[in-house]
Amino acid sequence: MKITLDTRFTGALGQVTLREAVQQLRDHDLACTVAADAVDGKVSVFTDCVERGFTPLRSEIMAACYIAERDATTEAFDRGLITRAELESRQAALARQFLS
Repeated sequence: MKITLDTRFTGALGQVTLREAVQQLRDHDLACTVAADAVDGKVSVFTDCVERGFTPLRSEIMAACYIAERDATTEAFDRGLITRAELESRQAALARQFLS
């Protein structure tokens, strides 16, 4: 079975699609504790992974890894630990690894 954003699962409150679950997370729980741009970035990677046929769990793991790596790289640049060229190189490598 190919899993898509329209695949239905049984959630705590009954049947829900992945698309609906992502929207619920965006609207409620995560928006209260995580910056909106972080949620949007993770949701975007998660959505791309599911559309490419990965399972929801693998998509979630890949999205979390992408965001963690991206944030760590940005923080390293902000703290002066890497140059702008290294920042851009690492960002490009991340995009190739996770978004291609």
